[in-house]
Amino acid sequence: MTQIDILQVGPYPEWDQVPLDQAFTMHRYFEAEDKAAFMAEIGPKVRGIATRGELGADRAMIEACPNLEVISVYGVGFDAVDLEACGERNIRVTNTPDVLTKDVADLGVAMMLCQSRGMIGAEAWVRDGSWVREGLYPLKRRVHEARAGVLGLGRIGYEVAKRLSGFDMDIAYSDIGAKDYVPEWEFVADPVELAKRSDFLFVTLAASADTRHIVNREVIEALGPEGMVINISRASNIDEEALLDALENGAVGSAALDVFEGEPDLNPRFLKLNNVLLQPHHASGTVETRQAMGRLVRENLQAHFEGQPLLTPVL
Repeated sequence: MTQIDILQVGPYPEWDQVPLDQAFTMHRYFEAEDKAAFMAEIGPKVRGIATRGELGADRAMIEACPNLEVISVYGVGFDAVDLEACGERNIRVTNTPDVLTKDVADLGVAMMLCQSRGMIGAEAWVRDGSWVREGLYPLKRRVHEARAGVLGLGRIGYEVAKRLSGFDMDIAYSDIGAKDYVPEWEFVADPVELAKRSDFLFVTLAASADTRHIVNREVIEALGPEGMVINISRASNIDEEALLDALENGAVGSAALDVFEGEPDLNPRFLKLNNVLLQPHHASGTVETRQAMGRLVRENLQAHFEGQPLLTPVL
């Protein structure tokens, strides 16, 4: 398949790059200094795009590739891909769901535990000698038997809630409708009402124009001064300015975030806060999952160009 030209939007680990280079002619967009000139030269040859969830492919990139047939996304999120532009030209789109679901859920629960129990500060307390000088670390909040809200009970939300049930938490969720396969968990249609009855609010829904800032000022303030919001979905699902205001003025207790607007150049206001846990968008960041994601990116590309059904189609 070395005759097939693929536009590679961002870097991949070597274990993905080597087999991609063996299977296709890869054109590294991220290495081009003059990207406009690069696209003018390479674009007409490109039949596939390999990208990452946070990088996507916008309309300009898609239109610069008149022979584009398929976009394979490394990640579960595809909101950064212009699906409207793809639909207009019957361009297929794939992502890598399922293989990362449990790792993302694991990190979300770990973030809740870490922030609730003050584990980052507690380690510093030991390392800087505060334990010796000042004695016991300040008391933190328990997790077990607390109230948890899951905003979006899709693959990841479901796995999060399963894990929370192991802590005997009182679980409720919001989604487009009640799920008959989880009768033991309470369905709350309104995100504001979900936040009101939650100590911990997990944001796990897919991002779209409809969900942009679904966690708005009203939702955040409904969570309250003892509440915590945990985001392992997309940054656009939360109104960051409203969250920052609430964290600064005490309207909400704390946050644990793996995603940010404009990442990695996040709003510097976050860095001044001691009531937020910051993570570098690595919820799927295990060797096992990243290898499975890369394999699925390749397999979707290969399936398309061999005329086989796509393994995980989005469009």
